[in-house]
Amino acid sequence: MSAWSLLLVTSLMLAGCSVLGRRTSAEPPYKVVAEEGEIEIRHYEAMIVAETVVEGGYGQSSGTAFSRLAGYIFGKNRSQQKLPMTAPVLQEAASEKLPMTAPVIQEKQGTGWVMAFVMPEGSTMESLPLPLDPAVTLRAIPAKKVGVIRYSGLHSESNLKSYAAKLTLWLQQKGYRTLSQPRTASYDPPWTIPFLRRNEVQIDIE
Repeated sequence: MSAWSLLLVTSLMLAGCSVLGRRTSAEPPYKVVAEEGEIEIRHYEAMIVAETVVEGGYGQSSGTAFSRLAGYIFGKNRSQQKLPMTAPVLQEAASEKLPMTAPVIQEKQGTGWVMAFVMPEGSTMESLPLPLDPAVTLRAIPAKKVGVIRYSGLHSESNLKSYAAKLTLWLQQKGYRTLSQPRTASYDPPWTIPFLRRNEVQIDIE
C-alpha cells in the first residue's frame, strides 16, 4: 500500500468517514479533575504510544510521520497484525531527554517533530507487535496529569504556539508546574469542516 493510500484510509478511519465531526475512534480514558472554559486538567492512566521523529517543519513532517505510523497499525510489523485506529494523533517538537537530575532539563533538538499514535486501551509492550520500520518505536507512558486547551479550526504550528501561550499562562496563574513541551492533539482529518474540528494543546503538569 502506498504512503498516500495509507494516509487516506487511516484518515477515513479517524474521521468515522464523516466531514461533520462525527468520531468513532476510541480515545484513551481520562478523568477531568478541574475545568474552566475551554481549559481542563485531566488525569490519564498509563498508555503506550507508537511514535516517530521526522526532521523538518511542522506541516512538512506531518505527512511522512503519519504514513510511517499508519504503516505500523496496518500490518507493517513483525506479526503482520492490524491494529485499530485511535484518537487523537499527537505531535510535538522533538527534544533531547537527559538523565534525571535536578532540575529536569528538556531542550528542542533541531527542527524535528515527533508524531505519536496512542495504542488501544489494554495494550502492553509484550502484546503489541514490533514495528518493522526502525523509525517507528513503542514507548510506555506512565499515568500523568495534563493541562489541556481545546479549540476548533486548523491544527497548525501557529495555533500550537498561540494556544500553548494561553494554556501556559493559565497554568502559571493557577500555580501548576509544567513538565513538558506543548503538543497538539488532533481528532479529525483535514477535510473535516474546520469549525467542527476538535483540536487540543496539551502540557504535562506536576
